[in-house]
Amino acid sequence: MLGVRKNLMKMKIKIGKKILAKNEDFAAVNRKFFKKKNILCINMISSPGSGKTTILEKTIGQLKKKINIAVIEGDLYTKLDAERIRATGVQAIQIETKGACHLNADQITNALHKLDTDNLDIIVIENIGNLVCPSDFDLGETMRVVVLSVAEGDDKCRKYPQSFAKANILLINKTDLLPHLDFDIKKVKKDALKLNKHLKIFEISAKTAAGMKNWFNWLTEPRTPVSP
Repeated sequence: MLGVRKNLMKMKIKIGKKILAKNEDFAAVNRKFFKKKNILCINMISSPGSGKTTILEKTIGQLKKKINIAVIEGDLYTKLDAERIRATGVQAIQIETKGACHLNADQITNALHKLDTDNLDIIVIENIGNLVCPSDFDLGETMRVVVLSVAEGDDKCRKYPQSFAKANILLINKTDLLPHLDFDIKKVKKDALKLNKHLKIFEISAKTAAGMKNWFNWLTEPRTPVSP
């Protein structure tokens, strides 16, 4: 029995390596594409219900006259989020994973073929609502943004450190709810910066627009394209 278990463990490791290796190949293709087109690609990760889609709706509404944005939506089922984004007047592609808990780089490669990318400045990938699996899969993105809603509790950085350690930006959303919740925002910032000292943190409320200007400014600031 012990020998069988060891063999199964080896099989799992080999399969896992093959999946990640294939993903890295597609991620490299995507990264070269974004560099060639000079497109800022943002991989947005969070738990379900953090407010990612609302943040994107408000961001597009504010910036679409200044910059060209498209969105790749990831969900287990339904096209609801893509429909919300298209209602703002920009391109949106929906990827339904049919139960898979994260997006793969090859799915992004396929989605890019369905977008008119010639004049795009930014592509946002709204990943599956999950703070575990998406952090392990490079999609070829330029930047990674993690969204944390104050309604989720202030222990998420310690429970899911990898998501925060790999991010470039932390958006602490729904700050309008702070008076009604036991959420220590100072502790969250301290925990996050302990994991990633270069992390930029913006306190925002997509509902009231509080703090959103700082996020908008970051999106539109000049930056040097990241090398593949």
